Amino acid sequence: MKKTNQKHLSPSQMALRRLRKNPLAMAGFFVLVLLYSAAILANFIAPYHYDDERREHSYHPPVSLHFFDAQGKFHPRPFVYGYKSELDKFYRRIYTIDENRVYPIKFFHNQRLFAVDKEARIYLLGADSRGRDLFSRILYGSRVSLSIGLVGVAVSFIIGTILGGVSGYFGGKTDNIIMRLCEMVMMIPGFYLMLALRAAFPPRLSSVEVYLLIVVIMSFIGWAGLARVVRGMAISIREKEYVLAARALGENPFFIVIRHILPNTFSYTIVALTISIPGYILGESALSLLGLGIQDPHASWGNLLSEAMGIAQIRFHPWILIPGVFIFITVMAFNFLGDGLRDAFDPKMEVGRRGQALL
Repeated sequence: MKKTNQKHLSPSQMALRRLRKNPLAMAGFFVLVLLYSAAILANFIAPYHYDDERREHSYHPPVSLHFFDAQGKFHPRPFVYGYKSELDKFYRRIYTIDENRVYPIKFFHNQRLFAVDKEARIYLLGADSRGRDLFSRILYGSRVSLSIGLVGVAVSFIIGTILGGVSGYFGGKTDNIIMRLCEMVMMIPGFYLMLALRAAFPPRLSSVEVYLLIVVIMSFIGWAGLARVVRGMAISIREKEYVLAARALGENPFFIVIRHILPNTFSYTIVALTISIPGYILGESALSLLGLGIQDPHASWGNLLSEAMGIAQIRFHPWILIPGVFIFITVMAFNFLGDGLRDAFDPKMEVGRRGQALL
């Protein structure tokens, strides 16, 4: 009975079934759902605004949540201790726990998921050089770093698939011109091309303009490789019976490309785009790290890492590397999901599994 039902499944349904059986791909999928959900709800989850600073709390260490106080008394709500700070002989701020000051955590307070009294601060992941909560800035920064990958990939997907489809279907001079343009773009090292394009624009731009500029730059770099692969697939698909039938009926060539050729490349392009999203995230992080991307006080994972440029800062304040951990987790999650999608949509993998089962 199960075999009969499986025969009636569409290729997409069979691919999704194979994807669900891949534990790494599903783990990557749920991690990405969690990260994007946190980015959308950053205003609610983050205890502070991304630019809410307290200079007297510079490089405040991460705090711990407690249920039992120093006397061993149980508290039904988690709490944090207050901290005292003083400067050592090197004028470095030293923090010590003050167990006499207990601040219960208030949930769903002031339109925030959690908060503490105004005279205290809760630094779950520590603070930066200006006393801003790193946990809050990571949440707000995820909006930029995560969305820039999706938006950039969407733009490059549109450009790459259309130009690749047109090139493969029409051939001749059209194919020659588009492919030479692709080779010119691919010939230049991506990172240096990205720096050159960014340097060509005025340095004083608003954060929204910088965001859109980075999307344009990343999309301009990323479309060429996709266009070449789609062009090769289009050359094969244009000889199929349904394409020849549409041509015989006198349909518009561009309609044939959009309606009949490009949809049959999606099994590859979806996988390719999923795998390429980490490149956009790393590209934005690199630009922001070098001071050419999103500028302070606005947050992105790249400019949050700019404080980790000095070895001394990493030694005394290692929590400033936490944004890099989020970049690593996101990149690995996309790679696991992309590998799972590639295996799920590849018909050769299914044929191989059936052959092994027969043996």
